[in-house]
Amino acid sequence: MKWKQARSDYGHYLKIERGLSSNSIENYSLDILKLEKWLDVNNILVSPTAISEETVQEFIYHIAKEVNPRTQSRIISGLRGFFNYLIFEEYRSTNPLELIESPKLGRKLPDTLSEKEVDMLIDAIDLSSPQGERNRAILETLYGCGLRVSELVGLKLSDLFYDEGFIKVTGKGDKQRFVPIADATIKYIEIYRKEIRRHQSVDVLAQDTLFLNRRGKPLTRAMIFTIVRQLAEIAGIRKTVSPHTFRHSFATHLLENGADLRAIQQMLGHESITTTEVYTHIDTTHLRAVIDTYHPRKDKK
Repeated sequence: MKWKQARSDYGHYLKIERGLSSNSIENYSLDILKLEKWLDVNNILVSPTAISEETVQEFIYHIAKEVNPRTQSRIISGLRGFFNYLIFEEYRSTNPLELIESPKLGRKLPDTLSEKEVDMLIDAIDLSSPQGERNRAILETLYGCGLRVSELVGLKLSDLFYDEGFIKVTGKGDKQRFVPIADATIKYIEIYRKEIRRHQSVDVLAQDTLFLNRRGKPLTRAMIFTIVRQLAEIAGIRKTVSPHTFRHSFATHLLENGADLRAIQQMLGHESITTTEVYTHIDTTHLRAVIDTYHPRKDKK
């Protein structure tokens, strides 16, 4: 079995059996490609069914010099899954990564915006420009609904259920969930729809897509990143700000204001509550305030 065929078969397996999204499948394929290219550069002619633990270990040593521990850990995990698939299909009997340990990782949490900083970002939008209302609606939706950037660009007009107060979101693995939408978010989406989108020439394949670029086509994830980064620069925010920052801020602010962790888990679309607990980090200032306000012995000397 050649690498290209094995990679293609694994992609089909991830899509059909695991129900993973195209983005996830592409990331797994890139991990395998890194190993393939390293083998090619080093003139190592070996198939995925015959590659040894020693050879894979040499590759891991190599990438450890070029990438951070988190990326290294992800590549190891991706390759381990690939070789487990080959075992499952009876192409191999052992996994060459079975004894290779991933590097220890500390808890890494993205920066969180304060409510004031969210306002600063939105205030930095030039509403006199043709795309200003669209960008405001994008930021309000990211922060108001806690969406992943892929979920935002995939949002459809037919996913908006204003009367019920929800939007339908298609998340990882094409799993769908309903997320509450606030009146303020509805207001800015509707301003964009009526004042901007309605007057655009829309591509035939994007008739149901909510957020469009100037050419009437769906926005890319990269474009959303660019919009957010530029607004952070204009607003003078020195933190590392990405679309993900709004999702993290959404969850953190809800938790700080007393929302139930299980409810936040459902809105974020996390399968495990553990993921939500890491995601919704609370700073120590808030914890101090909780003790000072609610602990029964707070006034004891």
